[in-house]
Amino acid sequence: MNEANNSRHVVITGAAGALGRAVVQHFLDQGARVALIDHRMEHLTGAFPGLDNSRHLLLEADVTSAQSMADAARGILAAFKQIDALVHIAGGFEMGQAVHALDRAAWDRMMNLNAWSFVAVTQALVPSMIERKSGSVVAVSAKTAARGLAAMSAYIASKSALQRLVEAAAAELNEHGIRVNSIAPSVLDTPANRSAMPKANPAEWVSTSVAAQTIGFLASPAAEALHGQHLTLDA
Repeated sequence: MNEANNSRHVVITGAAGALGRAVVQHFLDQGARVALIDHRMEHLTGAFPGLDNSRHLLLEADVTSAQSMADAARGILAAFKQIDALVHIAGGFEMGQAVHALDRAAWDRMMNLNAWSFVAVTQALVPSMIERKSGSVVAVSAKTAARGLAAMSAYIASKSALQRLVEAAAAELNEHGIRVNSIAPSVLDTPANRSAMPKANPAEWVSTSVAAQTIGFLASPAAEALHGQHLTLDA
């Protein structure tokens, strides 16, 4: 059996972001073959200039579009033949208005990026896992999904919806040998968060390396007994 057949095959959305890059490196260090998805190809080529394109895949796709994800899935399965793990990182954050003044466009934007995207991505990629009766899906939710906070209602509602989708998918896919879980970080230590919160102490945040290791754990056989769980990450 050749090296490609011995490798794990991992699909990662939002791969060009700060957490995405850490997760990609984690799986590359383990010898996995990776299919990396971002909404702009230039983000991927800029983040991974030395990636071996004969072994790995870079794909531009819209995670909120079922058609775009279906097209991406066809390319991935043609190259990899199977998917062992799906890591859905792509999403979005924005502060917002008070609930009584909430703008519908802001609500739709957060719901599309953080909740519907999970549906579109799993709709495209999970059926191949069902055929094999094997696989792991890991999403990135948020610690704040547990309760509402001022000026964050649309974001928190969308991440709470994501957690409910993860739980429902876990219940539906368990019988097919597929595990579905999420990590729920407090604040990730990323350049964007440091820029947005210059007076905060990043030492109190969660490093992307630690978050990537936790995702790796959830995608591994060591997490075989975890279904529909949200692992809260705090510094």
